[in-house]
Amino acid sequence: QMQLVESGGDSVQVGGSLRLSCVVSGHTYSPDCMGWFRQVSGKEREVVTTIDTNGSTFYEDSVKGRFTISKDNSKNTLYLQMNSLKPEDTAMYYCAADYIFRCRRPDDYRYWGQGTQVTVSA
Repeated sequence: QMQLVESGGDSVQVGGSLRLSCVVSGHTYSPDCMGWFRQVSGKEREVVTTIDTNGSTFYEDSVKGRFTISKDNSKNTLYLQMNSLKPEDTAMYYCAADYIFRCRRPDDYRYWGQGTQVTVSA
């Protein structure tokens, strides 16, 4: 059973930066897809960025040029570097991983972390 633990969420001011981390354990071989998703209370969980086993990445339009996803296989850790943060980036951020073909749909993932809160204030 794969387990994921996020960290790094915080309260920052507009324009600030944060780096989220997600440590993955309990797996025999690397997941095909890993990603960061976010959710605001009362809204559906949405994709932020994903990375597949080949290193191919996807970014939601609103974060392109500001967020960067990366992974360190030696540390079993997924990262999300967030720069130029905006109030609309405020959300609970979740990492997810699974052995799936398409990486962008939250509903396709079985393995999730507990979430880490990011709050951006003006």
